[in-house]
Amino acid sequence: KLAAECQSAGYPGTLIPYKCDLSNEEEILSMFSAIKTLHQGVDVCINNAGLARPEPLLLGKTEGWRTMIDVNVMAVSICTREAYQSMKERNIDDGHIININSMNGHSVVPQSVVHFYSATKYAVTALTEGLRQELREAKTHIRATCISPGLVETGFAFKLHDNDPERAAATYESIRCLKAEDMANAVIYVLSAPPHVQIGDIQMRPTEQIS
Repeated sequence: KLAAECQSAGYPGTLIPYKCDLSNEEEILSMFSAIKTLHQGVDVCINNAGLARPEPLLLGKTEGWRTMIDVNVMAVSICTREAYQSMKERNIDDGHIININSMNGHSVVPQSVVHFYSATKYAVTALTEGLRQELREAKTHIRATCISPGLVETGFAFKLHDNDPERAAATYESIRCLKAEDMANAVIYVLSAPPHVQIGDIQMRPTEQIS
């Protein structure tokens, strides 16, 4: 549906959807294999998938914790590894890996339902800096960047509060939130930086957001 919308809107380029369960390594590897076969490989990888489950540290279900680890940490790591290998195979020296992080990866807010989620985003902060260091050790000019937003109007809150859609909706009604377009503009800004400039992290939140 989104690909058709992009085409009808006359945007340049082509969006090619590929169904992949990012909690399943076999499906991730299959996706990268298909990209190699159909499109040669990956030059830019944007790790955007992330979710939160309402599982506090004292009472949370292990299954919810594991889901967050699989998507927010393991999938990011696997996709990063496979994207780098794709670039290396083709001698791509100016690629870019962008991790969509969160302000929750820089501060812990007093809301028990997002404490474990916050821990996974702190992991993304560490993974991105570790990646930057390893890329330097490899003497490549591939760059690594985090983009850490506050409240963005997406389906995120509806996943977090899936048993309380009214609470989820209220999350986005309390202030003027960031939009998906704001995130896209941040990605474009990062990719537009000159080759000698590496943007480590963009921290952005709605002007009206307090935490």
